[in-house]
Amino acid sequence: MTQPGKRQSARERLLAASDELFYSEGIHSVGIDRVLEKANVAKGSLYYNFAGGKDELIEAYLAGRHGVWKEKVEHGIAEHTDPVERILAVFESLRELFSRPDFRGCAFVNATAEARPDSVEMLAAGRFRTWVHALFSSLATESRVADPDRLARQLVVLYDGATTTAQMDSTADAAATAADMARMLLQQAPVLA
Repeated sequence: MTQPGKRQSARERLLAASDELFYSEGIHSVGIDRVLEKANVAKGSLYYNFAGGKDELIEAYLAGRHGVWKEKVEHGIAEHTDPVERILAVFESLRELFSRPDFRGCAFVNATAEARPDSVEMLAAGRFRTWVHALFSSLATESRVADPDRLARQLVVLYDGATTTAQMDSTADAAATAADMARMLLQQAPVLA
């Protein structure tokens, strides 16, 4: 984070510009010249900070999105001790995300929509999805249900469905609906003795 009154470095400006442009307009729609112009840096600064050019900048953009989201969700979960409330906290984090005026869907779904199978976008999305699955697996195990793997898979589907619905229908209500469904799953799931 830049200190107040201190000018951002070229790297910070490139990351801020790519985050805004790639998320709002799409990675493949935004050329590197647009990012350079928005960041107010020369092309040489791009390659000085991101030797791999646009691919490395894309990777940094997606890693940044993943890090911010992971921190947000984990902070929300940490505010609770009850296993059910910890699961529902994920959906509360989604509600907050969906309520943002700049919400444009999942950055990883958007990034992979037109990506090649071996692209940096797909690799970053793979890391993100591994985290999502591990998160719900851990939370499902904490809930002491008899089949935590099944519950984790169901929660991932609710998470994905809420995200897609929020984007397609422009509604933050999708998170509350998913939370209600998660609560029903948890109430109906057999628990360990």
